[in-house]
Amino acid sequence: MPLRSALFSQRWLVLTLIALLGAGFLATSLLSYYASRASIRDSIVNTELPLTSDTIYSEIQKDLVRPVLISSMMSRDTFLREWVVEGERDPAQVTRYLKEVMTHYGAFTAFFISNNSLTYYQAKGVLKKIRADEPRDAWYFRVRDMTTPYEINVDVDMANQDSLTFFINYKVYDYQDNFIGVAGVGLTVDAVIKLIDTYQQRYQRSVYFVDTNGHLVLTGAEGGPQGAHSGQSLSELESMKDLLAKLPKPHSGSYEYSAQGQGHFLNVRFIPELNWYLFVDKREDSALHGIRQSLYLNLLICLVVTLIVLLLLNRVIRRFQGRIEAQATLDSLTGLPNRRGFDLLAAQALHEAQREPKPLTALLLDLDHFKRLNDTYGHLAGDLVLAGFARDLESCLRQSDIVCRWGGEEFIVLLKDTDTTNGLKIAEKIRQRIEQQHYPYEGQSLQITVSIGLTTLQSGDTLHSLLARADHAMYRAKQTGRNRTCSQMPHSSYE
Repeated sequence: MPLRSALFSQRWLVLTLIALLGAGFLATSLLSYYASRASIRDSIVNTELPLTSDTIYSEIQKDLVRPVLISSMMSRDTFLREWVVEGERDPAQVTRYLKEVMTHYGAFTAFFISNNSLTYYQAKGVLKKIRADEPRDAWYFRVRDMTTPYEINVDVDMANQDSLTFFINYKVYDYQDNFIGVAGVGLTVDAVIKLIDTYQQRYQRSVYFVDTNGHLVLTGAEGGPQGAHSGQSLSELESMKDLLAKLPKPHSGSYEYSAQGQGHFLNVRFIPELNWYLFVDKREDSALHGIRQSLYLNLLICLVVTLIVLLLLNRVIRRFQGRIEAQATLDSLTGLPNRRGFDLLAAQALHEAQREPKPLTALLLDLDHFKRLNDTYGHLAGDLVLAGFARDLESCLRQSDIVCRWGGEEFIVLLKDTDTTNGLKIAEKIRQRIEQQHYPYEGQSLQITVSIGLTTLQSGDTLHSLLARADHAMYRAKQTGRNRTCSQMPHSSYE
């Protein structure tokens, strides 16, 4: 029990060390993950998203703000203003002008509505006369009466089969600042949506536009936040109700919000040319995907390393345990099993012999006058003789036989599948071999003899009764002159 308890304690110690190692790996990985996470979040909010917004703003200036600039240029064009002031005498001139604007600047449509004649001119010619009582012309009168110089409006283009179009309507004044009409260009809404989709794919962000009242104006093909579409108010979205009150008016800013359990980083930039806000939205999950994968990889590596260490330590413990058990069951001097080892082997041998049944013979051997040899030549000489005797004893036995050092100069042999007759032959072979053997020690040749007691397993025998008879036989061999073999059976004895 003490041995097993010690090994058990060592195993628990190793498991505790493994637990501490695993906890250390886990803590290091998590600390590294959260530190990286905080750094990435800070980089996204303060650097990455603002830079992305700047880049997209540059793209917008090229793709969306450009039509505003073109419309502004048209409103100040001297040809257009002089043509109106001179009475709009040749409509073909303004048609060519509008066609040239479309061709040169790549606009989907270009137009001019005269306030004097209420004529709608476009690149293909005169489209129509506008009327105040026509609902589809209401936009013109709204622009005429507004205080701002232009508006951006999404409406159908009557000149192009009612295609939904992104119009920039710019007011035109003569040289005395009198209102004389509205000029502008248009892009198809589909083209603008494709531009937004291009931004989203290029920068891996959600991009959408919101007006100053908090309504979505333009989104990509899949919509804006949480699938919302143009015209919806951000106040209708649960995740953005609180955010809406914090939005810049009209300054830029960075924000964080949560939607459907997913964190979002948001950068808002006001675009004065459009009078809209540009929203650049990045999901936290996509931003942290890389370091989360690194965390999983680190944890996997830590798990593998921990398992490898556990397996190696388990192997070392088993080997150590095997050695300890071997040392506990083997005699250190002769290398033979000791009493502890013999008890384990003998119990199995008796069980096999009684189950078959097969004969089993026991020999108890005692070296003659061994004490005198120790007293004469010293204990080192005695140890040398014991070790040599053990080797010679094993050489006379089969591999299946069991041999052990019983204690001091006594040895026990169990001869499997061996009856009394064959046992006596083997015992005599051992005795004669030892009698003839010489053991050199410090220039001297030491000799020894052995007395052997023999008995054979009987029905009902236990290991104790078997060895007791062998001991009685060996004692008779000692009493009758030593260096001989005596055998004994129940209720009888003979040499």
